[in-house]
Amino acid sequence: MCFCLLLQLGGSPSGSPGEGARAVPLAGHVGFDSMPDQLVNKSVNHGFCFNILCIGETGLGKSTLMDTLFNTKFEGEPTQHNQPGVQLKSNTYELQESNVRLMLTVVNTVGFGDQINKEDSYKSIVEFIDTQFEAYLQEELKIKRTLHSYHDTRIHACLYFIAPTGHSLKSLDLVTMKKLDSKVNIIPIIAKSDAISKSELTKFKIKITSELVSNGVLIYQFPIDDETVAEINSTMNAHLPFAVVGSTEEVKIGNKMVKARQYPWGTVQVENENHCDFVKLREMLIRVNMEDLREQTHTRHYELYRRCKLEEMGFKDTDPDCKPFSLQETYEAKRNEFMGELQKKEEEMRQMFVQRVKEKEAELKEAEKELHEKFDRLKKLHQDEKKKLEDKKKSLDDELNGFKQKKTAAELLQSQALQAGGSTTLKRDKERKK
Repeated sequence: MCFCLLLQLGGSPSGSPGEGARAVPLAGHVGFDSMPDQLVNKSVNHGFCFNILCIGETGLGKSTLMDTLFNTKFEGEPTQHNQPGVQLKSNTYELQESNVRLMLTVVNTVGFGDQINKEDSYKSIVEFIDTQFEAYLQEELKIKRTLHSYHDTRIHACLYFIAPTGHSLKSLDLVTMKKLDSKVNIIPIIAKSDAISKSELTKFKIKITSELVSNGVLIYQFPIDDETVAEINSTMNAHLPFAVVGSTEEVKIGNKMVKARQYPWGTVQVENENHCDFVKLREMLIRVNMEDLREQTHTRHYELYRRCKLEEMGFKDTDPDCKPFSLQETYEAKRNEFMGELQKKEEEMRQMFVQRVKEKEAELKEAEKELHEKFDRLKKLHQDEKKKLEDKKKSLDDELNGFKQKKTAAELLQSQALQAGGSTTLKRDKERKK
């Protein structure tokens, strides 16, 4: 056994690993060849997580297929299909096989395709995927990060269930897959494939593949760069989309019990590759490429979201001259830009405040002027009314004085008359006596 040691002999600090290094033989066993075992032990102790998004119309057997894939019965509440839009329902389960723990999250699209107007059916799905990316990005940007214990909710695989019409893809399927192909690993599958014949199924697969290519929809391709799985993955890529049948019912075939669906005309065995592609899907999704799906989600889809988001925030790797731009320089440039915008907004607000104060002062002056004019009008009106009342009072006083004079004269005349009447009576009495 030969051991080699790489020694750095200078060179640029930003150079690629191994640049400027030379191989040095080891005299004996050191022990770092156990690092793969250390990594495996650490991963097994920590456990794994895998998140699946199931998209498809109501009644295509999404829940049944999940139960069949993981050989269990996922308990869940029955979903209502009378919602005005598409609702995403997420359930997380902890599974264990041998000594390996798996935190499995299954996300179902409740009500997908149930609406009369299906134009916006994909929007809630896109928003859900972006929300999971945003949550991971926010955790990454924290000063004190806990990514080692963070429950990753990013979608690693999207099983897109296609109705077995035997004709072509629906416009809803094409639009949805086109909107999602840059955000998630799409694996198209023909659900309930036992509903159409083998010849129709073959033509249907060819038609689906042709429509996906012509519309520029990028589905997940099983990797062929790893020699250990290159052959099987290359073969399975040619079988896409998988035609599957799901069932949790066991039927006795010969001397053993198998998962199958019974019909009046015969029995469809779920794990019989002559009947459907369920085994191929399980092999590719779980046993062979689960880690690649997780890696593609992180290195491709999440990185694309992260790059776009950081560019929106103003962060760049290079300046306008294509020179390296450090995070500190980006921060300073962004801070200066922000401070400039803040000062500009502050000046605009000050000018706006001054303008509003002037407008308010003008309004108050105008209101004050109107009040003065109104006061003057009321004062003049009051003076006119007062003068009229005084004139009326004077006339009444004059009338009263005249009335008093007439009264006095009348009383005087009356007294004189009484006196005259009295003297006449006395004369008459004297004459009578005489």
